[in-house]
Amino acid sequence: MPLCKSYCQYCKPGVVRYLKIIITILSCLFLVTISYFLLIQLSSKGYKQPQQLSKSSAKPVVVLLIDSIMDEPLQAAIEEGKAPAFQFLIENGQYYPYMVSSFPTMSVSIDSTFLTGTYPDQHKVPALVWYDNKEKELVSYGSAWKEIMKLGVKEVFTNSIFRLNHTHLSKNVSTIHEELDGHTASINTLVYRGNHEKSLNVPRLIALLGILDKSDTVKAPTYFSYGLLSFLDPENNHTHLWQAFGFNDKFATTELKYLIQNNRLPSFSLVYFPDNDKKVHKHGTNERKGIENADLQLQELLNMYGSWEDAIENNTWIVMGDSGQSDIGANKERALIDLPKLLNGFRIHDISEPIKDEDQIVLGLNERMSFGYILDDHINIEEVATLLTNDERIGFIAWKEEEKINAISTHHTGRFSFKPTGDFIDQYKQTWTIEGNERILDLILNNHQIIYREYPDGLARLYSSFYSHSGTFLVINAKPGFQFVGEGFPTHIGGGSHGSLNKEDSHFPMIVAGTTLEPRHERLIDLKEWILRIVEENRMQK
Repeated sequence: MPLCKSYCQYCKPGVVRYLKIIITILSCLFLVTISYFLLIQLSSKGYKQPQQLSKSSAKPVVVLLIDSIMDEPLQAAIEEGKAPAFQFLIENGQYYPYMVSSFPTMSVSIDSTFLTGTYPDQHKVPALVWYDNKEKELVSYGSAWKEIMKLGVKEVFTNSIFRLNHTHLSKNVSTIHEELDGHTASINTLVYRGNHEKSLNVPRLIALLGILDKSDTVKAPTYFSYGLLSFLDPENNHTHLWQAFGFNDKFATTELKYLIQNNRLPSFSLVYFPDNDKKVHKHGTNERKGIENADLQLQELLNMYGSWEDAIENNTWIVMGDSGQSDIGANKERALIDLPKLLNGFRIHDISEPIKDEDQIVLGLNERMSFGYILDDHINIEEVATLLTNDERIGFIAWKEEEKINAISTHHTGRFSFKPTGDFIDQYKQTWTIEGNERILDLILNNHQIIYREYPDGLARLYSSFYSHSGTFLVINAKPGFQFVGEGFPTHIGGGSHGSLNKEDSHFPMIVAGTTLEPRHERLIDLKEWILRIVEENRMQK
């Protein structure tokens, strides 16, 4: 009944309204049914065999990406003696507590930056949710079941499995997998593009329902693991698929252990551990259970060797996060910023419907940031931005005007404008032309030197978002403690959330053991070039 009440507020009156209620209920039952039958299908004799393995060569680089791990809870877990594997790697390697993520701080855009060494202006994956101005459709790679049901299960599956890697991720950039000629491993990462044609293991029921096709293939690395759709260990289909269809830490660990025990680690492996993110979203940034559980998985991997010292002698280990999170208040009315309500004078697109001619604004909600797309040429974008400054929970609103980016704030007067190249230089040797009130983006200017405070690498990251895709749109950034809300999208009352440009969302730790090489800067965007240097050095030392 609560689901029906929640859904009905968006329904039309009359027969259509009740049909939508029935469809929603049947869809929920359908998802439960799929959960049961998937395991039956996966264990059938007709299931395709795991990928054939080839022997590893030079000292492998293993990257474990632990979603939403942050420095403070990690240090607390170590001090309590509950993270011995993390502690061992830190004591026998280098520790970078404040790496800078990309923007928006959402998984697919972050993964794209990591694998391509570019920000969204070049790799062209704008966010988890965005509006495709060319195709006239709202694109989502899946953030919550309600949202998926409204947008369509097949549509979201197609976006996340196929279009993300083969259409949206720019052909003008190359991934680490592609540059290393595909002799790499991708385990449970959403962004995986490589050089090899890989067939998906599509269960018969899924094929019959038309969600995926038995003949579906993807361009992936040599070793490609993707939950129930592709795995390496022939025993892994029975053990961990009940939890998120294989997208869990234990499944990923089992896959990597299979490569290790068969002496088949390639030159580079990227392994995604998602479980910590779920716990932080639910319990907040002080949550340490996800870190403790990830440490147990890390111990299993290190125990594959004669000693933990042998593990870092034989491999280069990079254990890292992808972004941080901000604690969201427990008061629902206060913590959630209802953008449709703030913009109630405009016709806002209903995500359960196609884009209509009368729609004036489309919202691309990414938890603590949002795109606001202006479809009506008669609407003045600056007037919409000014309207949003009435809500003190919003940190800043930005938009593009010709070559420059403008930003205004709820707590500072005036306007701040900037564009690349100019007389001001930041710590990353990037130069900028800037004018106006720099306090809007919390910058310190000292003899033409730019110092970032609240928004790390804020100019480059914000600028890149406006060139990640076409259209006329605002970037709306929430203050810490608050999250944007709209129909069907997830909320995290009393838990944690990310997406914004703020330092809470942007910083993540990285542990490196088994190499003395260091990245040029402590930013996600600099890691691809650094990893390729490590791989080359490891080959030279063979």
